[in-house]
Amino acid sequence: MIILNSEHLQQMKTHAQTTYPQECCGLILGTITPKFKQVLEIREAENSWSEELGEILPLGGSSKNERFFIAPELLLSVQKEVRLKQWSIIGIYHSHPDHKAIPSECDRLMAWAEYSYIILSVLGGQVEEYFSWLLDDNHQFYPEIIQLTK
Repeated sequence: MIILNSEHLQQMKTHAQTTYPQECCGLILGTITPKFKQVLEIREAENSWSEELGEILPLGGSSKNERFFIAPELLLSVQKEVRLKQWSIIGIYHSHPDHKAIPSECDRLMAWAEYSYIILSVLGGQVEEYFSWLLDDNHQFYPEIIQLTK
């Protein structure tokens, strides 16, 4: 289970709607206990997907409307920063413009087992649904419960 408050959700929704029709992306920061993940901060990131990445990575899709990429140097710097607070990067969020909030094959191939993946479906510029996903031992996604607090 992942616990986030309504402000965290609104921040992700706003980011997804303002970047539409491109995919937005960002980091989910917080703490992990044996029973749940607690979101403490949402950190927006630039979608660094490029045509060059599309040629290097065999993932299909050539534009930011279909793919997202978070620069490795950003991941590393945020990881160092949150470690000082005794937090972790606990997940990644991104949007699916004009598609359902279910992981794509590209999402599965790029995913890391320890992260939660919140996907927001943006239809016509408005977030319609959102779900969180985790990877199982066979590197397949399954739904994660989202507990929304005020």
